[in-house]
Amino acid sequence: MDSDPLPLLEDLIRCPSVTPDQAGALDRLSAFLGEAGFHCETLIFSEPGTPDVANLFARFGKGSPHLCFAGHIDVVPPGRLEDWAAPPFSAHQENGILYGRGAADMKGSVAAFATAAADAAREGVFAGSVSLLITADEEGPAINGTRKVLAWMKEKGHVPDHCLVGEPTSTEKLGDMIKIGRRGSLGFTVSITGIQGHVAYPHKADNPIPKLARLIDRLSAHKFDDGTDRFDPTTLAVTSFDVGNPAGNVIPARAEARFNIRFNTEHTRETLIATVEEICRGVESELGGSFALDIPPGADAFITEPGAFVGVALDAIAAETGLVARLSTSGGTSDARFIKDYCPVLEFGPLNATIHQVNENIAIADLRNLAAIYRTIIETYLGRAAA
Repeated sequence: MDSDPLPLLEDLIRCPSVTPDQAGALDRLSAFLGEAGFHCETLIFSEPGTPDVANLFARFGKGSPHLCFAGHIDVVPPGRLEDWAAPPFSAHQENGILYGRGAADMKGSVAAFATAAADAAREGVFAGSVSLLITADEEGPAINGTRKVLAWMKEKGHVPDHCLVGEPTSTEKLGDMIKIGRRGSLGFTVSITGIQGHVAYPHKADNPIPKLARLIDRLSAHKFDDGTDRFDPTTLAVTSFDVGNPAGNVIPARAEARFNIRFNTEHTRETLIATVEEICRGVESELGGSFALDIPPGADAFITEPGAFVGVALDAIAAETGLVARLSTSGGTSDARFIKDYCPVLEFGPLNATIHQVNENIAIADLRNLAAIYRTIIETYLGRAAA
């Protein structure tokens, strides 16, 4: 009989693991998997100017096929405690619902897969191996988490054949959507310097605001593409416009704006930067001045084309829920952006309706069904009929 993932999830929620503090959650998970025969290693990474981050890699079995589950136990802050119906780290149950920060994003998926994998391991050695890559640095800067664990896995010979990420992908019902790719994300900070002056004598100043406003309008109106069969059209969203000027009678010396481009596989980081630079030059030639761009690395767009691996997930979801999951590339970024450089990856997990919200929750029935789906994926992927 399959184990119930609820007790493990309750234990994980009771660990207040706000990024980057694992707060005992990885210790609890390591003990749980260790009892089932998994070899567990805690990996702590750091960089100057960043906090140390603990990660867990646990593996059962040897050789291929090797299926890895990737997830995180870190959570966003709960916000105002008085807005919660019950303390956010108390794992409160009511009317078949489990409430708590991380219940859906994504301690629920972690508990469901860990329980399913432990049950499969206890039933006997299967062909191949199953592993878990769990970080405490997904909701934060993602510097000392999954990316560094993957590099360690490659060095130690643990690169999987395929990876399943437990992001909460379902929208209305458990199993109605899986992610087979993600749009890329590229953030820009653009600034321009003028000459400060009195508003009564604008000819003696050089106002940077109209130049930046023209640029932002030009960028916002730019059509990047019409989308593809798998991706929506590329979008640009302006997130700030700031001149740092509290005075109403002063022309400021500098203006700055930030915007983000979410893009499909029609573009790369390089082609988008070239497009933005070209638009900048056009405005410079019209109004003068010179724009400066600051561009962090960002994330590339990617897709896992439907095949046997995607089919295993679809069949498992259909068997448990009766639904045909929609293949999607919508939403933001996830740690799948790092994993896709090592192996094909897809994402599937519980409903995302309450993630990052007050009173985040998961239906207990969905949690148990999710564990059953994960169990079928493990059994099918490793070439053994589900019990």
